[in-house]
Amino acid sequence: MLGVEVSAFTSSFFYLKKGEKHMNVRLTTKLAGAVAGALLLSTAANAACGKITIADMNWPSASLMAHVDKAVLTAMGCEVELVVGATMTTWASMDAKGEPDVAPEIWANAMATLVDSAVGAGRIHIGNAAPMSGLGEGWWITPFTQDANPELVTVEDVIARPDLFPYKEDPSKGFFMGCPAGWGCQLASQSLFRAHGMADKGWVLGDPGTAAGLDGSIAKASEQGENWFGYYWSPTSLVGKYDLRKLDMGAFAGNDNWDGCIALGADGCADPQVSGWTESRVNTLLSDNFFYNGPSEGMAYFAARTWPGTIMNSMLVWMGETGGTGADAATHFLSNHSDVWKAWVDADVAATVEASL
Repeated sequence: MLGVEVSAFTSSFFYLKKGEKHMNVRLTTKLAGAVAGALLLSTAANAACGKITIADMNWPSASLMAHVDKAVLTAMGCEVELVVGATMTTWASMDAKGEPDVAPEIWANAMATLVDSAVGAGRIHIGNAAPMSGLGEGWWITPFTQDANPELVTVEDVIARPDLFPYKEDPSKGFFMGCPAGWGCQLASQSLFRAHGMADKGWVLGDPGTAAGLDGSIAKASEQGENWFGYYWSPTSLVGKYDLRKLDMGAFAGNDNWDGCIALGADGCADPQVSGWTESRVNTLLSDNFFYNGPSEGMAYFAARTWPGTIMNSMLVWMGETGGTGADAATHFLSNHSDVWKAWVDADVAATVEASL
C-alpha cells in the first residue's frame, strides 16, 4: 500500500493499493503535477543508472565498441562491467537470462529468426539496427586498379576485362580470388561466378587455401601495385590499410535465390541468378533491464551511435599496427575522433568522457 499526503499544496491525497483494479485518486492539477515531477526526479536519480554489463566480444571492432560504450555509460553515471563474449554464447545468455545488458556488435544473419522472435516477444531490444556504415561482403578490387581504370565500377565492368587480371598459369585468362574452403562465402562466390558465366568469359576461379592466403594476396597486390579482383568484407584492417574498393554487384535478387540456391554452391544450386550480396545484418542488442531501467540518454546514445565505416577500418588498422587492445583503441578513438563521437552524446556527457581520458 502506498499512501501520500502533501499538505503544502492541499488537503487532497492520493491512495494507491497494489493489485487493486481501481485507484482512489483525488488530486488537484497543481498537486498532480508536483507529485509527477517528484516521481520523475526520483526515478531519474535512482536510474542514473546502476550496474550495466557489456559483452566484450572476441574480435577487434566489437571490443573497441564495447570499451567506447563503457566510457560513455560510465560518464552517464553507470557502473559498467565488461564480460567476455562471443556471438552465440552472448546471444544465448541474453535471450535466456537477460545478461549481458549490451551486445555492441551482433552479426545476426545466421540467427535472424531467433533474434526477431526474441525482439517480438520483448525479451531483447534493438538499440541500433545499423551500428556501422559501409559494412558487408562482396567483390573488391585494389585502388591501383580502379585509379588506372576509373570506368571499373561494377562487377560486370570488371568481368569484361579479364586481361587486367592475368592468371599466372594461363595469362590469356583472368583470375578471380575466391574464398577459403569451408567458409560460407566460398559457396556463394562459386555460385555467383557461374551466374555471371565467368568461365565462358575467360575467367578462372581461384582458391586462396586459407584466410592468410587471401589476406596475403591482397597485401602483395596492393604493395606491388598489381591488379587484384576477389572476395572480401568490411570492416577489416586490410580494407582500411589498402583502401580496397567495393564493386557494385547490382540489386539483390531475393532470399529465395540466395538462401535456396546461391548459398548452397554447385551441388545445391543448378541455376543461380545474378545478385548483389545478401545484406550483412549487424545489430546492437540491449537487455530488458537496460531498455526499461537504463538512463534515457543511454538509449539515445545507442540510437545515435553509428560508426562510419572508414573510421572503423582506420581504427582496425591502428590496432593491427600497434598491437593495441580494445581499451587502447577506445582511448585513441575518443582522443582523436571527437568530431565523430560527440555527435552521439550531449555536451555534459562529452565533457565527462574527455575528463576521464
